[in-house]
Amino acid sequence: MKPYTDIEVEIEDPVALIRLNRPDKLNAFTYHTLAELRDAVDAAVADTRVVGIVITGNGRGFCSGLDAQVLAEVTQREPSEEASGEASGEESPDETSDELPGLFSYLIETPKPVIAALNGVAAGGGLVLALMCDIRIASHDASLITVFLKRGLISELGTSWMLPRLVGTGRALDLLWMSDKIGAEEAAAIGLVDKLAEPERLIDTAREYIERLAVTSSPAAIAETKRLVYRHAGSDLLTALREAQVATNRFLAAPDSTEGVNALLEKRAPKFARLGEE
Repeated sequence: MKPYTDIEVEIEDPVALIRLNRPDKLNAFTYHTLAELRDAVDAAVADTRVVGIVITGNGRGFCSGLDAQVLAEVTQREPSEEASGEASGEESPDETSDELPGLFSYLIETPKPVIAALNGVAAGGGLVLALMCDIRIASHDASLITVFLKRGLISELGTSWMLPRLVGTGRALDLLWMSDKIGAEEAAAIGLVDKLAEPERLIDTAREYIERLAVTSSPAAIAETKRLVYRHAGSDLLTALREAQVATNRFLAAPDSTEGVNALLEKRAPKFARLGEE
């Protein structure tokens, strides 16, 4: 495994556990941290042992966002540099690329489930990271805050798209405008967090979720379902129905559907191929 400095990675079938590891800075991002995180996610996607990915933080915080020194540097650049996306720590958008723009949008296109295990505060860019994960499991000690407007910034990096879909338009605007810190219980009550866990059970809860998926669900079907859910968030009903029908017909002819039916008839757990396996 590649040596990392700002993160820690553990692979234990079927889970890739990625820990942000700058606890003295509440796991604030530097450009190096961002590059290591992307590399670790890509490696987990390529690893056939991995069914799902858990991202968490070491120490008291999940992630406090962009490191203060880095933020100070990017906000002092010329407007043309900021307009290119560098103010958020991302490269200039490539209009010829098929990849979604935005700092953590690659997580949406990752074919494996990504769980944010929120062990402490998720602020600014740290909240963006949590939002771009598929599921958020929070410790009762966790808290969340948008922060952007308090820094003179806007709702960036996809938060203006994701937040209203999770909590509704009014609550999203309130969270963004006021930048009030909310606790884990309130976050769960409004739909910003999906599950709660005791602090000492947080990582186990996230692991167990993926372990259950590995036993019960087809990795190929997990990936296709994730793709359709995000794609259809911006589609009309007819387009969604047509695309789902095409995907359904493809999966009906695939080996996993045969295995799923045989497992049902034989009253046993299915044995689905992992992504990347021949």
